[in-house]
Amino acid sequence: MTAAGRPAGDRLSIGVVLGRLREEFPDVTISKIRFLESEGLVRPARTASGYRQFTETDVERLRFVLAAQRDRYLPLKVIKEQLDEADRPRVLHAVGDGGLPTAEDFVEQPIRRMTREELLANSGIDASLLADLEEFGLVRPGAAGLYDTVSAQIAATAKALAAFGIEPRHLRGFRAAADREVGLVEQIVAPMQGRSGADETVRELAALSVGLHTLLVKAGLRGIGEK
Repeated sequence: MTAAGRPAGDRLSIGVVLGRLREEFPDVTISKIRFLESEGLVRPARTASGYRQFTETDVERLRFVLAAQRDRYLPLKVIKEQLDEADRPRVLHAVGDGGLPTAEDFVEQPIRRMTREELLANSGIDASLLADLEEFGLVRPGAAGLYDTVSAQIAATAKALAAFGIEPRHLRGFRAAADREVGLVEQIVAPMQGRSGADETVRELAALSVGLHTLLVKAGLRGIGEK
């Protein structure tokens, strides 16, 4: 362990984690962190001597838990359910009328930050496919080099498409189309920033945009199986 209390491999001691969290949560204690661990909200590794070793992902989880308790007064059971749900990469399935997405499908969910190794494990892809996804801009790590649950969902979807012979290079058009749709939404919502209802407008526009895309694909595919 270094003098700063940071174990090798960017693992953090409980003291370092406490110092990080106290910047935002002054009342947090080591006992509180240990309690959250006992409740399954965070699962740090252990050294052979039994010392806890936290990752950046663990710190993000603890921040989410403490913020949810402080700002939304959520019980730990509900917070744990949200974290467990965020841990499960999944493809967004349209659930609205007619199989189309609704604004509720775009309500922000808790995001779990993960390392490269964790993304590979959660999405089931290998390092080669991840490299291709990054090369073609389909998956992008954040400034700290960490990925998130959406990246894992994209990776898992790309793996499913690869089974049909669709490679990441074939998906560049999807990335470009998504960026154009996001840009259009940003143009419409920009004058509303800071006003009540702006977030709901974003969700409604996102649902309509994805819904239209779905309908256009359905229309374009009609009759292909009969050719």
